[in-house]
Amino acid sequence: MNAPARHESYVLEDGEKPVELIEDTKIPNAATIKIVKQDHTLGNMLRAQLLSMPEILFAGYKVPHPLHPYFLIKIQTDGTKTPQAVLEQACTKLIGTMSSLETKFKREFSYKDIEGTTGGAAAAAGEDPYGTVGGTGGSAWGRGRDYLDF
Repeated sequence: MNAPARHESYVLEDGEKPVELIEDTKIPNAATIKIVKQDHTLGNMLRAQLLSMPEILFAGYKVPHPLHPYFLIKIQTDGTKTPQAVLEQACTKLIGTMSSLETKFKREFSYKDIEGTTGGAAAAAGEDPYGTVGGTGGSAWGRGRDYLDF
């Protein structure tokens, strides 16, 4: 096939830079950043995080070609911070968000282990995973199962 080997999509070669900053000469306070060995997943999360910041005027990304493992993200700020500083701040916030999500995810599954597979106290109280009291007329939801059990 024409597709490159899978490891070439995410393993950096010796001396390959993961991030490259290209200053934009036509637009003030703007830069294009090339992020290597990443795809839409990180690009979309970074764009969304950047757009939630008040000093950002524009943030967008594109993947020029699906066989090339990089994306370009364009950032324009209002001039109070540089695009590089704002990107670093957005990455820090995104790492914090992902860490919080991981903690919440692990906590929820530890609760499931404590309660057991029958739903524990919630099933004993006649409550389904969505918080309604009583059964649902004999369906699986009323017997202490949740959507992950199927």
